[in-house]
Order: sequence, then C-alpha cells, then structure tokens
Amino acid sequence: MATILKQGKNDQEVQEADVKVREAVSEVLKNIEHNGDAEIRKLSEQYDKWSPEQFKLTDDQIQEIIASVPEQTISDIKFAQEQIRNFAEHQKAALKDIEVETLPGVFLGHKNIPVNSVGCYIPGGRYPMVASSHMSVLTAKVAGVKRVIACTPPIKGEIPSATVAAMHLAGADDIYILGGIQAMGAMAIGTETVEPVDMLVGPGNAFVAEAKRQLYGKVGIDLFAGPTEVLVIADETADAEMVATDLLGQAEHGPNSPAALITTSQTLADETVEEIERQLETLPTADIAGVAWKDYGSIILVDSLEEAVVEADKLAYEHVEVLTEDPNYFLENMTNYGALFLGPETNVAYGDKVIGTNHTLPTKKAARYTGGLWVGKFLKTCTYQRTTPEASVKIGEYASRLCDIEGFKGHQAQADLRVKRYSSLVNK
Repeated sequence: MATILKQGKNDQEVQEADVKVREAVSEVLKNIEHNGDAEIRKLSEQYDKWSPEQFKLTDDQIQEIIASVPEQTISDIKFAQEQIRNFAEHQKAALKDIEVETLPGVFLGHKNIPVNSVGCYIPGGRYPMVASSHMSVLTAKVAGVKRVIACTPPIKGEIPSATVAAMHLAGADDIYILGGIQAMGAMAIGTETVEPVDMLVGPGNAFVAEAKRQLYGKVGIDLFAGPTEVLVIADETADAEMVATDLLGQAEHGPNSPAALITTSQTLADETVEEIERQLETLPTADIAGVAWKDYGSIILVDSLEEAVVEADKLAYEHVEVLTEDPNYFLENMTNYGALFLGPETNVAYGDKVIGTNHTLPTKKAARYTGGLWVGKFLKTCTYQRTTPEASVKIGEYASRLCDIEGFKGHQAQADLRVKRYSSLVNK
C-alpha cells in the first residue's frame, strides 16, 4: 500500500490561483482584439519596459545579434539543433501517406499535410529558454510548415542574443522581441503589423499557458502546459545524491514546479530529504527550487515496482526518471508520462536541452491523453476517397438504406442519385 511521506499543495489551492490568472488573461486578450498594436505596445511597456520602434527584428539586426554571440555558444546551439533535427526527421519518416483499395473500386487514403503557419513562443523571464527555439521552430520546419514566426521577451530590457541566434538558426521566418500574453495574442489574433498564425506552440508561465488555453479554437495549439513536473522512481539501487540533484534540477524552473519521488526504499526516502536540504545550502537557484520543493514536493513510499507503476500513472507527470535495477520494466508497463528517462546515465536536463527528444511535454495529468510536441503535431492527417461507377452503385445502395434508418432524406438522395446514374452505366 502506498504511503505519502510528503505532500505538496492540494488541488483546491492550485485552482484558486488559476482562477485569478484566467480572469486577467481574458481581459487582456479582449483588449488586444479591440486595440491591436496599441494594446501590444502598452502591455510591453508595462510588463517588460520594452517599446522599440518595431517589435519584429530586421535581417540586419538579426545578423548583428548573431555576430555578438560567442563562437562556442553558436557551435553548441548547432550541435543541439542537429540532434533535434535528426530525431524529428526520423519521426517524420515514420509517417506515411496511404491509399488502399478496401473493396473492388473503393479507394481510401490519407495525406499528412503541414499546417500553413505557426507561432512559436520562446520563454524568457527568469531564464532565457534557448532550447525552446529548437524544440518548436526547428520541429515545425522539419514538418514542412511554410511560415514560422517566433516571439521571445526581452530580459531586463535587453535582447536575449543567444535565443535570437537559436531562433534564426532553427529557421524562424520572422522574429519578434515580445513576451507574455501580448505575444500570444498578437500571433493568434493578429494586429496591424502581425499576420495571425494557424497554430501556437511552446511553453511559458501561467499567463502564457492560460492565454494559449483561451485562444484554442481560434488557433490550434500543441498542448495545454502548466508548471514543469519531475518524477523520480527509485529503488534501493539508487543513491540519494542523484535523486536529490535531479529533483532540484527541475524544481528550479519555478516556485510552483512539482517534484516527486516514488520509491520502494524508506532509507532512500529519508536520505533524499537530507540530501535535498544539504544541496539547497549551495545551489545558486535555491531561492526558487527550495520553495518549489517545500510547497509542491512529494514523496510516496510503495511496497513494490508494480505499485510504483500504479502510483506513477496516477500522477501522469511530464518528466519521469527511472533509477531502478530494471528501468525497462517501466518502459514496458507505464502508460501515463510525457517523457521517460531510463537509468542513471541519462536525465531530464539531457532531454530539455540537447539529446534530441522534444522538451515541450504534457503537464497537469494531460499525459493521460496526449504525448508531447513532435513533428506529427504540425501535420493534419486528412482523408480522401474515390470510387469507380460500379463501386459507387454498391456503396450507394448500402448508404441509402442506412440514411433512411436515421431519417436523413437529403443524405439518402445523394446516395440514390449515384445509384440511379451509375447503374445505367454499369448495366450497359
């Protein structure tokens, strides 16, 4: 039986905070729809102290920014993008257009068609999220999206040069230094100077995530994203230093980032708590990670690996690290997770930054029904059909009777017309 040794804030406390965000975002989006660029500029000045002549960077500005980035940084960005591109291309190769003859003369198929335009949000704020450029812009380009625009906020009044370099190298067609709700509204709703897109992707803070949620329907989205989550599943073969390091490594994202440990070992649980306290004494981001662990950290003690799977699937966390003697057991048996990191040799930071899988992943239990961002998210699988006259007569006879059962006389007439028209041709 699972025993909760430590628990974070309950759902009611989290929902109360969500309501306040929801109301604020709704008002801002309404103002953007009515006032366009003027509202975007007002919000940018208010929240980012940023009001340039234009928010879109020119080609000359982009080249000047890239020239200011150290060569090693450019090289590292290119290496990471090579890994993300490679995996994305393999994923795309697994998606095939098909056409099959299901009955004599009945041909059914589907095509994988890229959406025409995508807006990518690259978070800034506390950290310049350079890697999000690869995950969104580059993946959309591999999928075949024709127009990809990207927004990222200024950081303390400065353009984040490494992020801009990554956006450009990933293939962004237009780059805007614009953040928050105003960026999401500009890309989805459009303004006098920003042509709206068909789809929004990318992570962000609570306000960005809520804006994406409210804009869904007007545009497509990758997924609903909340604060980043990490779950470590460990047995007695794991060591507390690694468990604590990997929990705090994700908790530093924000003060509301959940970090959980499921373990079969009471000893490891106790040692992990002690190790977390020790590491927080020297971790440069302890002011954030410490609050996240205090308010949203949890530890669950289980009797078996089977029970660990049950509890892990209940949590349905974004990132799941498996530090057990047989990590593949969880690959074979878990069903609810954003991404798995199997064994001590890998970790969430690899997936977040460079290894090749995408770091935009489901949170808040969304892993129960969706995976993360990948090439397939940018593709619409659209079906088509055609028939020979002979097949149309056969299918039409069935369709006519089935439409009649439901009382759809207009539908029935479509079928009857084909039966009448093509029967004469077939019987000649």
